[in-house]
Amino acid sequence: MSFFSVKNISIEFGGIRAVDEISFEVNQGEIYTIVGPNGAGKTTIFNIISRIYNLSEGRIEFEDQDITHIPTHQVAKKGIARTFQNIELFDHATVLQNLLVGRHIHRKSNLLSEMLFLPSTRLKELHHRRKAEDVIDFLSLQHYRDQKIANLPYGVRKIVELGRALCTEPKMLLLDEPASGLNVDETEDMSFWIEDIKKLLGITVIMVEHNMSLVATVSDRVLAINYGQFLAEGTPGEVQQNPEVIKAYLGEDKGKNV
Repeated sequence: MSFFSVKNISIEFGGIRAVDEISFEVNQGEIYTIVGPNGAGKTTIFNIISRIYNLSEGRIEFEDQDITHIPTHQVAKKGIARTFQNIELFDHATVLQNLLVGRHIHRKSNLLSEMLFLPSTRLKELHHRRKAEDVIDFLSLQHYRDQKIANLPYGVRKIVELGRALCTEPKMLLLDEPASGLNVDETEDMSFWIEDIKKLLGITVIMVEHNMSLVATVSDRVLAINYGQFLAEGTPGEVQQNPEVIKAYLGEDKGKNV
C-alpha cells in the first residue's frame, strides 16, 4: 500500500470542474511536486487534502486510512501539516509565539490545570518550548526568536511559516509555493531546508511550485496538471520535456516549435 494517495478526485465550483479525476500516489520519504500554469488546480488539490474543500467525488488515503471526509481540524492530528501561498502568521506575535501555535495539537492539559499552572502543566510547557527551540535551531532562526513577525523581511516570514508547520511534528508536509516572492539566494536556502526536511527529519513532502529550478533540484517525482486534468508524471527532466507540458506552459503554437 502507498503512504499517501488520491484516487480520481474531482471538485466543481458553479458547474466548472477545477479538479477533474486526478489520481496520484506518494511514497514515504519522497518529495513529490505538482506543477502547472496559473489556474491549473494545484492549490485546489491542497485545499482538498487539507479538507478545506469537500470533494465532489474520489477518495483520499493516508497511511492506509480513508481521510476523505474527516473533519478539517483532524488533518493536523493525522500528521499532515501545511504552508500557504499567502503567509498566514500572527503579525503582532513573536517568532517563538508563532511556532508555539504549531504545538497546540499536542497540548493535553485542561483549563483548570492551565489556570493553576500545575507542575505537570509546567513540564508540558517546557517540552513544547524545547520542541519549538529545536525548530528554531534547525531553521537558523535564533536571531529572530523574540522579534515580532510584522518587523521581519518577507523571506524570513516564509521560513517562520515553514517552522510553524514543522512544530506540529508532521509525517507529511504540504508546501504551497515555498519559493514565491523569494530572491535567488533565499530560494537556494529554501531548497536546502526542503532537502533537509526529507533527509534529516524523515518527513514526506508534497510541494506546489512554479520555480522550475527549485522543482528540478529537490523533487523525486513531478505531476503536471492543466485545467484540473492530468498532463504528465515522472522525474523532473521527463516532465519538463513532455510535449503536453511544454504546450500548456507556452501555448500550442510555441509548443510546436520547442
